[in-house]
Amino acid sequence: MQTRQEKEALVEQFREKIGRADAAFLADYRGIESNSMNELRKGLREADVEFTIMKNSLARIALKGTPCEPISAELKGTMAIALSFKDAAAAAKQLTSFAKDEPNLDLKMAVLGGKTIDLNGIKALAELPSRDQLIAQLLGCMNNIPGNFVGVLAAVPRKFLFALNAVKDAKQDAA
Repeated sequence: MQTRQEKEALVEQFREKIGRADAAFLADYRGIESNSMNELRKGLREADVEFTIMKNSLARIALKGTPCEPISAELKGTMAIALSFKDAAAAAKQLTSFAKDEPNLDLKMAVLGGKTIDLNGIKALAELPSRDQLIAQLLGCMNNIPGNFVGVLAAVPRKFLFALNAVKDAKQDAA
């Protein structure tokens, strides 16, 4: 049995983690064996996601006044909250892929940037490229901009030279 001070410390610690999280996912984990749960936690840890199980009443207190507060309405039964600290898409990928293999993991909802997301939104988020892939695509686009700009700038004097040569050739033909 935890003392009141221990519970308050637990709530405050969880509230601090919620404040740092980019996204929070709510899932019912009833019926998952401990070995499967350990596999899930290991995969989530690699994606910088913390899978937290705590009493619903304490979770509601911790969620109060945070951007993730809408989750508290769904806290009924055996619920766990996965907090993503870097890449929400990677967390969604891990959770949905695990849920395909383990039917007892029932994703309920998520909060991303203060907006609630239903199960279909979580699946759509899981289909997005990872953060690293998106950064690489952005850098590729940005890398092409200076090259294209130089090509445009170089085309102006080149076309001017073509025009001068055409005038010169026209004068030579006329003479």
